[in-house]
Amino acid sequence: MKLNAKYFIEKLNLKKHPEGGYYKESFTSQDTIGSRQLWTSIYFLLNSGEVSHFHRLKSDELWYFHDGEALTIYMISPSGELIEKQVGLNIEQGEAPQVLVPKGYIFGSTMNNEGFSLVGCMVSPGFQFQDFELFTRKELLEKYPYYKDIIKKLTVA
Repeated sequence: MKLNAKYFIEKLNLKKHPEGGYYKESFTSQDTIGSRQLWTSIYFLLNSGEVSHFHRLKSDELWYFHDGEALTIYMISPSGELIEKQVGLNIEQGEAPQVLVPKGYIFGSTMNNEGFSLVGCMVSPGFQFQDFELFTRKELLEKYPYYKDIIKKLTVA
């Protein structure tokens, strides 16, 4: 049986994510650093044509490929470098089963092919919404005009 996005959305009880796609918190650490959980983990799914809009976290985020097609993560480093990484299993084509997005990087993701991508994302120290910063197109175009094509793709007008 070939599994599709609808199957995973229903079986994993995924909900619409504010940044785009679908998600569900899957695990949280019982250990804490101060008042924060040591780590949190979610399932995250994008369909063809959907994007995860450019945003930034105050913690590292590690992405794990689970099923479907490769997902492309676009990152803008604090020094302004654009980095493109593929999360997938076709290692010969430059994909990696795990990709790290360092804290402080602006990042978003998209499907560059048909189908869907199911990944896991673990944030450490644990994710809290007050650490989530979503960017507008205007903000990013003012700072990084040379990346206008990908900024237009991964932001809301």
